[in-house]
Amino acid sequence: MTPTLSPNTQAILLLTAPLIAGRSTSSSELLSPGEYKRLARHLREIQRQPADLVSPDGADLLRACQPVIDEARLQRLLGRGFLLSQVIERWQARAIWVVSRADAEYPRRLKARLREDAPAVIYGCGDMSLLESGGLAVVGSRHVDDSLIDYTTAVGRLAARAGRTLVSGGAKGIDQAAMRGALEAGGKVSGVLADSLEKTTMNREHRNLLLDGQLVLISPYDPSAGFNVGNAMQRNKLIYALADASLVVSSDLNKGGTWTGAVEQLDKLKFVPVYVRSTDGSSPGLDALRGKGAIPWPNPQDADAFECVFDVAAPTPVVSPQSGLALFSGDGPTDIAPTPPAAPETSPVTEAPREPAPTSVSASTDGPVEQAPDPVPSVTQTPGAKPDAASPVAMTASTPAETLFAAVREVIQLLLKAPMKDAEVAAALDVSNAQAKAWLQRLVDEGVIEKQKKPAGYIVKQSSLFE
Repeated sequence: MTPTLSPNTQAILLLTAPLIAGRSTSSSELLSPGEYKRLARHLREIQRQPADLVSPDGADLLRACQPVIDEARLQRLLGRGFLLSQVIERWQARAIWVVSRADAEYPRRLKARLREDAPAVIYGCGDMSLLESGGLAVVGSRHVDDSLIDYTTAVGRLAARAGRTLVSGGAKGIDQAAMRGALEAGGKVSGVLADSLEKTTMNREHRNLLLDGQLVLISPYDPSAGFNVGNAMQRNKLIYALADASLVVSSDLNKGGTWTGAVEQLDKLKFVPVYVRSTDGSSPGLDALRGKGAIPWPNPQDADAFECVFDVAAPTPVVSPQSGLALFSGDGPTDIAPTPPAAPETSPVTEAPREPAPTSVSASTDGPVEQAPDPVPSVTQTPGAKPDAASPVAMTASTPAETLFAAVREVIQLLLKAPMKDAEVAAALDVSNAQAKAWLQRLVDEGVIEKQKKPAGYIVKQSSLFE
């Protein structure tokens, strides 16, 4: 699927994208991520959206934005319509799609985990749905020996045999070895590039994989952009945000993109468990990452053992200004408050909805104003009476945490009429894998659902359907 370029996305491109095909705008003129974040917040506060800036009454809105961004600067950027039309034709000819945070198609994992720090625009080629499949992120240095290349290729092959998507950055060395191993074994791969998306997608070898739905390539940078060290550093968080677990095969100590990305994940973001290679002797970089909390890779030899890698819960993220409310009493902040699968998505920082979004709690500082679920009334249990396991009010919902869990409980039971893995539940609810596991384990402990091996996944206990 190639999404249509929405009016909001067109406006965001005019404001933030270099539109390299024309090279007519100085990079200093474009809105930086921080500037665009401020503008998006301002638009939300006045109940407007980016597309309104180029509407018939856009002049009044531009003046209203003067306290945030200079009106003349906005006019110059928004006046690049002809250049945008040219570059859109170029992208379409190469099957490159573009989505912004204002679009429902924007990768949910990025929006949920990175919130307002998610890239305003994502460029890509290939099957977008792969970006929601999670999987294993494999990262490492560019300059490694043949033995590490073979090791990493084998990891990629095993991920493919286990039916898990391989996520990596497409750089030479470890990244490409992992991706190649998975693709050669018939697996699926999500590649997050720091440069040259257009050139990479035109490669004949990649083209067939992209068309066949085996590969998706994305980048937060212009498709024609060349390599930039800063860009390479910044895209690392996207790799981790798209995955369910991660493996660092090699890393320098205290330098390089692999080290920086892994440390950021361990110390700050904490989206997924971070494993480090545990074979072929020690490495100063890997040893230091273990000291920060990374886990030795268990070296699974088959698909069943490989699944155990995903059973380790990610560490609890630290509190930050963007964090939402805790979903359990006493818990730390989560990636995002749950949203029913059928609810339309809006951007957490760009699109001001025309109507309140149903049954969802806003977890972003400048996201759309949404309504909390209707409170579930407290229930007083008769002594000795057995709670109705299928009821959303089976437990006393006397606290906000219990009220929320009562609603989540009902949704999960509806989902699990057929077996689903924890990652699939997480994707359906648009929450982190760790949060989904916590909810699922609680329901297992209550006897409402069970975890089965064949087919692997969680399912509602038959008894609880008829109690």
